[in-house]
Parts: sequence; C-alpha cells; structure tokens
Amino acid sequence: MSFPDKSDTAASQPAQIGSGGYFRWVICAVLFLGMTKNYMDRQVIGVLKTTLQTDLHWTEIDYGNLVFAFQAAYATGLLLAGRVIDRIGTRVGYALAVIFWSLAAMAHGVAQSVSNFIVARAALGLSEGAVFPASLKATAEWFPQRERALATGIFNAGTNVGALITPVIVPFITLRWGWRWAFFLVGGSGFLWLALWLWIYRRPEEHRLCSPVELQYIQRDSPSRGTGVRWIKLLSYRQTWAFSLAKFLIDPVWWVYLFWAPDFLQRRYHLTLSQVGLPVLLVYLIADAGSVAGGWTSSSAIKRGWTVNASRKTALLLCAICALPIMLAPGATNPWRAVLLIGLAAAAHQGFSTNLLTLPSDLFPQKAVASVVGIGGMAGAVGGMLVAKVLSHHLQTTGSYRTPFLMAGSAYLIALLVLHVILPRLQPAKME
Repeated sequence: MSFPDKSDTAASQPAQIGSGGYFRWVICAVLFLGMTKNYMDRQVIGVLKTTLQTDLHWTEIDYGNLVFAFQAAYATGLLLAGRVIDRIGTRVGYALAVIFWSLAAMAHGVAQSVSNFIVARAALGLSEGAVFPASLKATAEWFPQRERALATGIFNAGTNVGALITPVIVPFITLRWGWRWAFFLVGGSGFLWLALWLWIYRRPEEHRLCSPVELQYIQRDSPSRGTGVRWIKLLSYRQTWAFSLAKFLIDPVWWVYLFWAPDFLQRRYHLTLSQVGLPVLLVYLIADAGSVAGGWTSSSAIKRGWTVNASRKTALLLCAICALPIMLAPGATNPWRAVLLIGLAAAAHQGFSTNLLTLPSDLFPQKAVASVVGIGGMAGAVGGMLVAKVLSHHLQTTGSYRTPFLMAGSAYLIALLVLHVILPRLQPAKME
C-alpha cells in the first residue's frame, strides 16, 4: 500500500493568520460531555448484563436480541438524524435528540420483561442516532481542517469516559438502590447537559464570543457550506461508499468491546459485578488516550506540511497495526494482561475511528456532512446488528471469545485497504 507524497493540497500550507481566540475549544468540551452522556446511557445494560440475566432469566440469545434491537433502531436513527440535522441545524437537532434519548434511557427502569427492554432499547437507539452526525457537523462548523481530527479525537474520547465512568457508578447505585435506579439516575442526567448545550451553542458567525479573527481562522480552509443534497445523490459518490464500507467493518468491533467486554472478563476470570469496574475503567482510560493521540497524529502531520491524504491514512495504518494484539486476549491467563490487550485494541479503534469520522468534513461541504455521517453510521450499525446475532449464538453454543477477537484484530487493516482502493487520494467530492 503506498500513499501520495506530502505536497498536493492547499490544506497542507502553513496558516498565515493566528487562531485569534480559543472559544472553539469550549464548543469541543461541550461536545465531549455530550458524547460522555450518550455512552453512559448505552453502556448501563452492558455493565448490568450478568445481573439482569440472573434476575430476569435471560439467555445469551435474549441479550443478543436486545443488542440487535438497539442496533437496528440506531441504524435508522443515524440515517434519519443526519438528514434532519442538515435541515434544521445542529443546535436544535441535537437538543431534540437528547430529550428523547434521556427519556428512553430512564424507561429501562420500568421494564418488566425482555419485550419491554427491547422497546426501550429501540427507542434509545433511534434517538441516539443523532449524536455523531450532530457532533461532527458542529466540528465542521467550528474547526478548520488542520484541527478537525484533533477536535474529533477529543470529543470522541467522551465515548471512553462514558464507558469507563459507567462501570464505576452503576454497581454503586445498583448495590444500594437496585438496578432500576441505575437507569433512572444515569438517564435523567441528560437534562443537565441539555441546559448547557442550549446556553452555549451557536454557529461561529452567530456567536458573540467568537472573535472576527477566530472566525476567519475557522473558515479559511473549510469546505463551502453548499446546499442540501438528496441521499440518493450522495450514494453516487465514491467518497460516501469508502467511508460507509469502512464503518461497516470497524463499528461492530466497538460494539463487541462495549456490550461484551465486561461479560468476557466476568466469564473468563470469574470476576463479580463489584470487581469488574476497575478493569473496564482501565480499558476505557487507555482508549481515551488512543482517541486523542489518533486525532493529534494526523492533525499535527497536516500542520507540518503533509497532505490530508498522507496524514489521515498514515494515522489509520498505525492504529490498524495496534489493533492486532487483541487476538491474544482469550489466551491470557492473567486478567490484567487481558485488560491491557483489550485496552490497546480499544485505543486503536478510537484512534482509527477519529480519523475515519473526520473524512466526511474533509470530503464534503458542511451542508452534507451530517447526512454522509448518518449513511456511514447506518452501515456501521447494520454491521453491529449482524455481529450481535452471530456472536450471541456463538457464545450460547461455545462460550468462547477466540473467534470474535480474531475478527476484531483484523478488521482495521481490511477497512484501510478497502478505503485506499476506493479512494487512492482523499479528494473532495465534486458536487454540482
């Protein structure tokens, strides 16, 4: 695999003006908190998997059906949310999504049966589909191309913070007040973030705290805002297919870590609910570092004069290599060795994902970014649906994680190869 040299894009030229302010990083911090909240809501059920299976007598297939229901609704939500957010705007679109997904998260607390949980999971997945289209559209609005991967890496680190906080607070709540209160309290906290979002967020040209110099810096190398584009038109671009196929291949791996890693540690090393919190926390703490490092790698390369093509693909390749050792995790006799291998793989995923998620804003005008993210996210969620079904049946039959981790380790190199074959150079789509 060969990448082009470092001299064929205007984005690689050094900035001629200063940043003129740093309010865009406040926006990034708010996006980070929103992503943290989002992943706390979806991770609660993963932490409580063993507890719920015992109390409600679920099988592995029942749990797989819950994950499948979430993924199916999430896929639909991503596709619809991207289009809606491109039409009504980031601020209003994200706010509506938070209201609905917080209520759906709280609804898990009143569920009495598997069918009740399936309805609640579907509602959660449908409304949570807005988080990535909204966050990436906000990043395209507030950051120039040379900083976009780093900003994405920072807010994307919220996925890991949410996933590492949840295994700590959910057992605490559950052991004191019961598992239903875990859903009530975690879900209800979304309304606190909603108030912060409505208070802080505006487009940079509308925000009184964004200085004229910072606005000029943000807009100097951003793709044009453009006009709305129909889904069917977006599907005619190679850029859409490259992004979507890569998402289809790598997103299911993250769902494995999110929904099954606590179960793997409990099953393989006989950890209790109270014991699994620290290992899972360490996994996502390491993943946080990978998210930021992955974004920093390509953003700093662009600032040093590399092309967007070379910087993004080099970062993707490094992350893909770091994902390979996860194949050894099922054979680890020491639980902490397995935790470190899973942590490295999770960090590799987040670094890879950070750079992949930046591509729609590199390749499309702002008005189409959320729609493209939604299409790619839907592809990733469909992949997650398939994996949920296959993995649940595999575990019900064999109880072994060897094959899932083998597939997880190889997915990233395959995704990068697919991306590079379709897009040898990362060039913006020529939209009429």
